[in-house]
Amino acid sequence: MRSGLVQTGAWAVATTAAVLLSWLGVNAVLSDSAFEPPAALPLRHSPSAAPTTVPGTPAAPGAPLAPQPGQEPPTPPAALQSAPTGGHSTPPAATRRPATAAASTPAAGGGTGTVRSYLVPGGRVALDMHPDSAELVSAVPDPGWQMQMWNGDQWMRIDFSQGQSTNSVFVTWNGHAPDVQTVVN
Repeated sequence: MRSGLVQTGAWAVATTAAVLLSWLGVNAVLSDSAFEPPAALPLRHSPSAAPTTVPGTPAAPGAPLAPQPGQEPPTPPAALQSAPTGGHSTPPAATRRPATAAASTPAAGGGTGTVRSYLVPGGRVALDMHPDSAELVSAVPDPGWQMQMWNGDQWMRIDFSQGQSTNSVFVTWNGHAPDVQTVVN
C-alpha cells in the first residue's frame, strides 16, 4: 500500500512539474512572437493648403482624400489588363488610379517609405509605399461592409464587399515602383 502511494505521489509531482514547465515555455514563446502589438507609424502634422471637407460631405468613390500641392493631375482611368483563358472577360464598371493620397508622410524608422491612404466605397486602405514595394498598414471596412485581402510576393489586393457589391484596391510592384489601382463596381 505504501509503495503505491509513493508511486502515485511521484507521478503527481512529475506530471505537475512537466505541465508547469510546458506552460511556462509556451507562454514565453507566445508572448514574444504571436501577441506583439502592431507597430504604429507616426503621422507628422504639417500645415496644408489643401481644402478641408465639410463633415457629412461624401468623398468621390476611389478619389484621393486630399491632394498634395505640387502634384501632377490625376491620370485618366485605365482598365485592368487580364489575359483571358478562352472566355470573355467584362471590364469593371469603373477603374480609377489615385494620383495622391490623404496621408503622405515619411515612414517611421528613417526608411524611404511614405504612408498613403486610399478611400473606396466600403472602406479605407493605408499603404506604406517604398520605391520597390508596398506594405499594408491598415484596411478598415465601413460599417456593414466586409474586408478581404490577398497578397503575393509582388502584389496585393484588398476587397470591400457588401451583398453583390465589391470594390477593390490593387497594388502591384513587379519590377517597378508600386502602382495602386482602385476598382469601383
